[in-house]
This record gives sequence, structure tokens and C-alpha cells, in this order.
Amino acid sequence: MRKAFLRGVISTLPFTLVIAPFGLLFGVAATEAGFDLAQVMGFTILVLAGASQFSAIHLMSEHASVVLVILTSLAINMRMAMYSAALAPYLGQAKRWQHMLVAYFLIDQTFATAETEYRSRPNLSIGERLAFYAGCSMILPPLWFLATLLGALVGASIPQEFALDFAVPITFLAMIAPALRSLPHIAAALVSVVVTLLLGFLPAGTGLLVAAVCAMVTGAQVELFVGRIKARRQSA
Repeated sequence: MRKAFLRGVISTLPFTLVIAPFGLLFGVAATEAGFDLAQVMGFTILVLAGASQFSAIHLMSEHASVVLVILTSLAINMRMAMYSAALAPYLGQAKRWQHMLVAYFLIDQTFATAETEYRSRPNLSIGERLAFYAGCSMILPPLWFLATLLGALVGASIPQEFALDFAVPITFLAMIAPALRSLPHIAAALVSVVVTLLLGFLPAGTGLLVAAVCAMVTGAQVELFVGRIKARRQSA
């Protein structure tokens, strides 16, 4: 279990290069949107979901309705439900309080790292899996909190030429690229990009919500199509 824990810590270290500026950027954005320090830290600790936090801040800055802010944040975080479903076969035997901790620390980077580990090491015990997940959660969430705090405190003094917003696309590219392992994954990614660009004129990021739904439907349909082809080949 100790080795599994250390593997989890080491596996997530590369993500620190983008989590730190990502958190700094959120602290700056939230402060500029009018949040005080307590509100910024309360937001980031209670939600712990960078993409939806940025979306909520952006929508509130545009004076969007509370309903739209909540629905957009929930839609963006729907991926967490898919993450949970993917981890359930590996961590389903854990105790209830362990499930609660796993759910709280479930972010894009911990999921990507843990799911890859579990898939490549199918013989791990439940204790080793939880230890690895704990290792993944030991570095990134605390770093996110600290970086957010620093961004909120000193964000105004960070030179604009530092361009901290580079961390957002790089973070997701680093996670998504290795996941494009099959035709359904690639089809969903392509549809999401195309629809997002085509609907970029829609207000308050609603085009992104439509693109997400289209991508999920496309991925599911392509997977069913591929499954039928395989079944026909096996029966032939």
C-alpha cells in the first residue's frame, strides 16, 4: 500500500506544472469579479471543480441568472458522474466514508491518473487502489487551494505577460490526448470541437452545453455501431 501511495504521488507530479497557474488564474479572476478572500476560498474548497468554477465566475460577471449559472455548472460537472461510473468497478468495495472522500477529491487529473493505473494493474487489492488514489489526491487539491489563495492575494501584481490562462487548455489537452484510444473517443472529441466552434455565437457559453450533449450522443452511437460490427464479424 505504501508503494501504491507513492506511485500515486509521483504519477500526479507532472500536473503540478499546470495546476499551479490554473489556480492562480482562478484566484485572480474571482477577485476581479468582486469576490472577497473568504468567498474565493469558500468557493474553491467547497466546489473543487476548476472548469465549472471559471464558468460560474464568467456567467456571474455577465449578470446571468442564477438558474443559468447553476445549470451550466451542473452540466459541466456531469463528467464527474461518468468518472464515478468508470471508477465504480475498481472502488465499489470501499466503505461508505471512503466513497465520500473519493468523491470529494475526484477531479480530472486524479481520475485520469487513477483510471490508467487501475486498468494497467488489474490485480491491485482494494487497499492498494485506495492508497494510489490517496497519493493522487495528496498533491493536486492542496496545490489548487494554495494557488487560488495566492492568486486572490497577489493576483493584481502578476504581470499580464505571464499569460496564466495558458494553463486551462494545456491542462485539458494533457488529460484528453492520452484518452483518445478508440474511434468513439475520437468521434466525440471531433464533434465537441466542431459544434463548439459553430455555436460560439450563442450567449453565456450555452453553445458549449449543446456541444457536450452532441459529443456524448456521438460517442455512444459510434460505440454501439462498432459493437455491432464486431458482433457480426464474430458470428460470420
